[in-house]
Amino acid sequence: MTGTGPSGSDDFHVYDTTLRDGAQQEGLTLSVADKLAIAGHLDDLGVGFIEGGWPGANPKDTEFFRRAQGELHLKHAQLAAFGATRRPGANAADDPMVAALRESGAPVVTLVAKSHDVHVERALRTTLEENLAMVRDTVSHLRAEGQRVFLDAEHFFDGYRSNPAYALEVLRAAAEAGADVAVLCDTNGGMLPAQLADVVGHVIESGLRLGIHCHDDAGCAVANTLTAVDAGVSHVQGTANGYGERTGNANLFTVVANLELKYGRSVLPEGRLAEMTRVAHAVSEVTNVAPNQHQPYVGQSAFAHKAGLHASAVRVDPMLYQHVDPESVGNDMRMLISEMAGRASVDVKGKQLGFDLSPEVIEDVVGRVKDLESRGWTFEAADASFELLLRDVVAGERRRHFTLESWRVIVERRPDDTVASEATVKVVTKGERVVATGEGNGPVNALDRALRSALEQTYPELASLELRDYKVRILEGTHGTEAVTRVLVETGDQETEWDTVGVHENVIEASWMALEDAVTYGLLRQGHEPPG
Repeated sequence: MTGTGPSGSDDFHVYDTTLRDGAQQEGLTLSVADKLAIAGHLDDLGVGFIEGGWPGANPKDTEFFRRAQGELHLKHAQLAAFGATRRPGANAADDPMVAALRESGAPVVTLVAKSHDVHVERALRTTLEENLAMVRDTVSHLRAEGQRVFLDAEHFFDGYRSNPAYALEVLRAAAEAGADVAVLCDTNGGMLPAQLADVVGHVIESGLRLGIHCHDDAGCAVANTLTAVDAGVSHVQGTANGYGERTGNANLFTVVANLELKYGRSVLPEGRLAEMTRVAHAVSEVTNVAPNQHQPYVGQSAFAHKAGLHASAVRVDPMLYQHVDPESVGNDMRMLISEMAGRASVDVKGKQLGFDLSPEVIEDVVGRVKDLESRGWTFEAADASFELLLRDVVAGERRRHFTLESWRVIVERRPDDTVASEATVKVVTKGERVVATGEGNGPVNALDRALRSALEQTYPELASLELRDYKVRILEGTHGTEAVTRVLVETGDQETEWDTVGVHENVIEASWMALEDAVTYGLLRQGHEPPG
């Protein structure tokens, strides 16, 4: 499970703590298999160190390190085990928690130690001198056993404010015992960049190699991390997508992208930065935490343009409204179509989709979009529906793989208090009339299954399509059961996903519209052109 290290160099450390600190996020639960999968993705990105958890503290983390020895084949990263210094009054060699670190198989151990005098006396309930002895004893013991040691100085900035001499003494004790890096932890996340810069600037004069670990409680975790790098630290810690307890940790993806693209520092192996967007979304899939579409660099909206003024400029030069090339982090520029869209927006979007649009077609599309959005439609979140609209305008007619004769949905509440939904659809496809039924856990699910059943004999590829998300919104300016509803549907196959929209007074009809577009777009993706 031992990798080659970041870019083959030890000059700068990119240290990921998603599997330990990030896993403390509310609502996030990782199995051992999940942790192994995430570690693989992080290694693909090329981080230098992956903190796997706290062996000995809970069975899951102990199991992770056991399985990692045979199942985790790291190409770039080294695995780090996290743990605490020995107990007060004990010997590191005899402490069972230290033994778990020693026996984890991890080449690196990150020890957390108290650096705030108040915490030493109140939380550890020991003396300041004994805390220093705990640091020296544990670090020197693990070093003697052949493991590399980093020290996380917990509550360092609060401790430095309270007793700067003692906070520095903890760092020195670790370094003298053989720790490679002393990591300054803003455990409560309350530091601001100017304050943090002042402290790090003083501490760096000690000559110790320093790292930084920031939480985002004041919204400054990434800024504080970069500020620390400016001040001289050469080890940065963070989590994938900014996961973590309370408001999260420094987002390691944002930190690394800034270091690579803004600072010009090669902190990942060559060519790995372009994997960042894919890795960010892959980790989201494993954690089952919806991706933040507005996340810097890797979010779906990170390079999305909506206003017509922006589109006009982007058509001339994409970099006029983009701070970096989206491809550098594996992302794409997106042109959003909305009521704010002008001719340039539609022209650029059309070129992205492979259409060379005439001025007349562009004018027609702009007019249709603005008219539909005035009645509740939205295309900025439904690219697939917009592409179908564009195709219809170019073709001069509405072209689909099937035509609807009718649909019917029955919802039945049964004596055992269960609620069953059944749908029947009647469609004509390739000249053949087909009637099919489907059952589901709701009316839309039943309608989706009935439509798939009606078409799968003609288009067996539909079996690979999956309805992944379904959103309903009551539109502004309406009320009660008579309100107009907008439905957004996300559908996917093994490669990607797409979004479609439907709007109607009846929520089932709105759902049908979105489902019809979803299936039509899926068939187009699979190479089936609708009949002319």
